[in-house]
Amino acid sequence: MTRPRHTHLPWYRQIAAALGRHVLLKAVGTPLFIALFFGAYFYVLKAPAYPTTMMPFTWLDRMIGFQPQAMSLYVSLWVYVSLPPALLAARHELYRYGMAMAATCLAGLLVFFFWPTAVPAADIDWTRYPGVDFLKNVDAAGNAFPSLHVATAIFSGIWLDHLLRRFGAPRWSRLFSWIWCIGIIYSTLATRQHVAVDVGGGLLLGGVAAWLSLRQYADIARTPDRT
Repeated sequence: MTRPRHTHLPWYRQIAAALGRHVLLKAVGTPLFIALFFGAYFYVLKAPAYPTTMMPFTWLDRMIGFQPQAMSLYVSLWVYVSLPPALLAARHELYRYGMAMAATCLAGLLVFFFWPTAVPAADIDWTRYPGVDFLKNVDAAGNAFPSLHVATAIFSGIWLDHLLRRFGAPRWSRLFSWIWCIGIIYSTLATRQHVAVDVGGGLLLGGVAAWLSLRQYADIARTPDRT
């Protein structure tokens, strides 16, 4: 992975410099990627290849009760996943990162298409919780396993930790990132959007994808920066 130039600069100045690189590409590319993902996600949700399998409700799901206040953490994923590309300074890094994230999402979508799954219906009056009710109406109970919400969160969390280490950021910043990531993962259960088995699948998918992508790009650290 390419190291930032002028590494003698304080970590926050390195981050500021990275944020200022390829602003237009990041500003257009990130929301475009999210929009394309949602288009494919909802298409697969409505037109799976086979009948839907209901995922099991486990002891862990029974331990974590429904918590409508977790909705804010759930939707914060779209801010969280935007942070790693924002901190990349080189165009080739952005492209490689985008391809790795796209491959992660594509793997999940293929599972959704060929093995559609859903979460069990909860005995909850969703109309009492307008925010969650809106989510339930927009994002139906399908596309459950693996949870791409969890997969993209852990993928982003691993990359953020890597980038913050590369900048020499203080430990508290990495701890904050992981608390946020864990909160997003927790929210998938607390909002009853997923069950524990879905979360496990998402952790496996996102964790393996992040590890493979960072391993693949490790040799870039020994090459000059390219724009």
